[in-house]
Parts: sequence; structure tokens; C-alpha cells
Amino acid sequence: MQTNNFLPTIVLAQTFLLLSFLIPSMAVDSSSSDAQVHIVYVEKPEAQDPEAFHIQTLTSVLGSEDAAKKALVYSYRHAASGFSAKLTPDQVSALSQQPGVLQVVPSRTLRLHSGGVGKI
Repeated sequence: MQTNNFLPTIVLAQTFLLLSFLIPSMAVDSSSSDAQVHIVYVEKPEAQDPEAFHIQTLTSVLGSEDAAKKALVYSYRHAASGFSAKLTPDQVSALSQQPGVLQVVPSRTLRLHSGGVGKI
């Protein structure tokens, strides 16, 4: 009989947990939902820190330094001059027109194939 007293509490707790996971996922801004990671190749900045230059370039398209810092995924310094950022298609188009931007390409994950090594 005592287990019946806890049943409404358990149901209420489960409902609360379910809603706490669903509500934040429904509140995602639709403009950023189509944003994907892109790699942006730029000319190497001569007299400026590369990351500061990357944020400045993003700020010119995104409108604020805070938005640029949130969109920036990684700033490349050694192997290439550029950065990766989460961008919508409209932002990619606008960024491609910025001075110093050489190319904007979608980021891809490539997987190595084993080629059957070790199989007889």
C-alpha cells in the first residue's frame, strides 16, 4: 500500500525530467540550426595575431565579437592560415566576399579504410 503513495511522485519526477530535456532542445534558434562547420582559408596576417584576425573577419559578417567568438571552432596557426567556424549558408556567402578570405569549404570527416590488412 505504501508503494501507491509514491506512484504520483515518481510520475511527476519522470515528467519533470523528460520536460527538462525536451524544452532546451525546442528553444534552439532556427537561424543557427542550419549552421555547419566550415574551414575558412585566409591570407596570413602580417602584423596581427592570427586568432584576433580570424575573430575580426568573423565579426564583420556576424555583427558582434561575441557572436564571432561563439562561432569560432578552431584557429589554425601552423599548417594553414585560417580557421573553422559554425556558419549558415548566408554567412558563408558573405564571408567569401570579405577581403583576405581565400576560400570557404565545408568541413568533412574522412575515415581511413583498413584495406583488409591482416585478413587471410
